[in-house]
Amino acid sequence: MNRLVGLETEYGCLTDDPLGASTAVRRVRDWFFADNAFGVLDQHQRDWDEPAGNGGFLFNGGRAYIDMGHMEVCTAECRSLRDLIARDHAGDRLLCRALSDLKLTGHTGFIRNNVDHYSGATFGCHENYLLRRSAPLHEANVLSLLTFLSLRLLYTGAGRLGSSNQVELRGGIDPEVPAVSFQISQRAEYIQNDLFEWVQFNRAIINTRDEPLADARRFRRLHLIHGDTSVLPWTLAMKVGTTALVLDLLELDRLPRMVLADAVGSLRTISRHADGPWTVRLADEREMDAVELLAAYCELARKEFAGRDEETDLVLKEWRLALESLSGDVESLVGRCDWVTKRWLFNQFVREENLTWDSGWLKSQDLEFHHTNPARSLALPLASTPAGWAMGDEEVLKACLEAPSDTRAHVRSLLLRECSRRRRRCFADWELVDAEGVNPLTLLDPFDSDEGEAWRWLSLLDASTLRIGRRGNSDMPGLPPR
Repeated sequence: MNRLVGLETEYGCLTDDPLGASTAVRRVRDWFFADNAFGVLDQHQRDWDEPAGNGGFLFNGGRAYIDMGHMEVCTAECRSLRDLIARDHAGDRLLCRALSDLKLTGHTGFIRNNVDHYSGATFGCHENYLLRRSAPLHEANVLSLLTFLSLRLLYTGAGRLGSSNQVELRGGIDPEVPAVSFQISQRAEYIQNDLFEWVQFNRAIINTRDEPLADARRFRRLHLIHGDTSVLPWTLAMKVGTTALVLDLLELDRLPRMVLADAVGSLRTISRHADGPWTVRLADEREMDAVELLAAYCELARKEFAGRDEETDLVLKEWRLALESLSGDVESLVGRCDWVTKRWLFNQFVREENLTWDSGWLKSQDLEFHHTNPARSLALPLASTPAGWAMGDEEVLKACLEAPSDTRAHVRSLLLRECSRRRRRCFADWELVDAEGVNPLTLLDPFDSDEGEAWRWLSLLDASTLRIGRRGNSDMPGLPPR
């Protein structure tokens, strides 16, 4: 990709522990960092809701921590879709390994979904895209980006059974919104605004906080919270890959001048009409087919970027095929698109078992569709993944242990491993590593994977250790022995 991307996945947790999921979540969190097996636990308070010991950075470049009671795993900064998919798989693999090692596999499971069927609560998968500070974020481009982000759920939605009685509409619950048995998106009902700064209340399609986690003079971070957690590799690759291409168009000021009359309303309306038609109203009062609008973005991306590299060409090819399928034979996306696959599977289940769509049994199967354990997942056996995005166990295992080699995550991982090996406490953030006795090392260029400065910093750290030792200070903070 022409930018870096990272994901933050909040996992649902199912357990038969009478104390609830929180105990299992804490045990799994602690498993990640026991004896520094997979990372280094934070020794400091990161924020008001992230006390010391709440989580830490992983040696594969990501993070694992507890967020509002959920186990959350972040990927490293990734420059290729293949790296991103591998590290997204790695999060699932590590969670399953934790449950196995803790003898919890038969009692607890983690689910890649976004809605609690019983409480109506939602939890998310946040997408983070590096955006250059020079990007022309004038009104026309922002509104065009909103249009794309609202409509892309047609091939990125995870599929949802039913609708919430607590649907969060602007101004309160709307009694005129009818109940539906199946939706395209799990998150659509919980999005209230086009643009807003915070993520827990008044959720927006585009989160506007300016927190680049890099050199603020050069970069922004586009933080998206409206998307569903993807299960099938194709859905994840298309969600991120097409969005990255649209951001490429934005940075070139080549986005089509398309503005929805109501972006949030369009998002929700499309989600509630899984059978179509997917017609939306533009700001100029025209009624347009949503697939045709998406095709305009696809065609502009093809004209600008076709032939740039193999990954771009694969995204463009699959994007065009997806739009053709949505306009014709939607079920040709079974095994690729999450919501299409889920609805196809559940249609058969409802028919063969003579169920209604509000059946508790079907809700149970809905969770199994998203299960991280490959032995239980209903989705993964149906996966039909292009070769460029399919990967074996060896690649996923490597992604559990190693950071991508072409981003700063590689450097941060190196520093954490070396500090751990030296038994030196360190303070880590995405763009900084610090330790007592030396000045912090900043990682402000997320594209910079060069190790040179890191090894020089480690040499200074070693020298500071010798100085402290000569002073006879036996109270030097350190990590516990292995």
